[in-house]
Amino acid sequence: MNVLVTGGAGFIGSHLVEKLLACGHRTVVVDNESSGLRQHVPPDAVYHRLDICDERLPELIKREQPEVIVHLAAQSVVPVSVRDPALDARVNIQGLIALLEAARRQDVRKVIFASSAAVYGEPAQVPIVEEMAGQLLSPYAVSKFAGEGYLAAYQHLYGLAYTVFRFANVYGPRQSAKADGGVVAIFTEQIRRGRTLTIHGDGEQTRDFIYVGDVTEAIITAFDRADNTVLNLSTGVPTSINQLIDELEQVARIRVQRQYGPPRPGDIRHSCLSTEKMKRLLKWQPRYSLREGLEATWQALHS
Repeated sequence: MNVLVTGGAGFIGSHLVEKLLACGHRTVVVDNESSGLRQHVPPDAVYHRLDICDERLPELIKREQPEVIVHLAAQSVVPVSVRDPALDARVNIQGLIALLEAARRQDVRKVIFASSAAVYGEPAQVPIVEEMAGQLLSPYAVSKFAGEGYLAAYQHLYGLAYTVFRFANVYGPRQSAKADGGVVAIFTEQIRRGRTLTIHGDGEQTRDFIYVGDVTEAIITAFDRADNTVLNLSTGVPTSINQLIDELEQVARIRVQRQYGPPRPGDIRHSCLSTEKMKRLLKWQPRYSLREGLEATWQALHS
């Protein structure tokens, strides 16, 4: 199969490209390298350094003729969306529209879209089911929810199939440990450097952590399943920040110092996504336990 991956040099994207190539798919990568790294892309992939808002994108899609497009490229930093909502909309909405226009003109069979649990806002209950979306607390959440709407509209108007995945807290090797990175990446890097871990609040806030290897498997599984629907992509298992640190101590075989501070304004107390719809329609479920995923992440950090 011929597959095009936007954001294919990024954290999730580069793992997906590796998996696609291992499965024998011809794989085309589009990435502007704003956060992705070219060296993470295997040499067997066809690589284009290009922004998804670039006017040359439609011609590239016409030339490469993908059967499936996996759209991972995005402006994904919530504070950036607050500071510059126009930038967020240009990348996440206008960029998606340009891609969808090119896809429907070239008879692309399916688009798989990376949405976000941000579309749920502060949940009234957990686990969070897909129907609870719509409490949009940032421009980023607005742009992702709008993207889901555009996919539904293009399916209705042109028959372009899609699957939307609302990602939980994805972690694994190559994830950024910068301020906007995932907590697993931040903590593993701090442990590696022997630093004290800073916890915002009492550490009893919970998150739903899913290993990147499971995410890539789910995306590929959706090539031929779960058309025209929105799915949570998660484990459905809540883990507190304190429990996460306990697990990291076991994996790293070291006791770490913890420093507790005030909660960050706007932080969600509990987040855990229901997996029932995903299991039913995708006929798939995650394989990695938290311990197994953390061990793989830690080993990659030291390889």
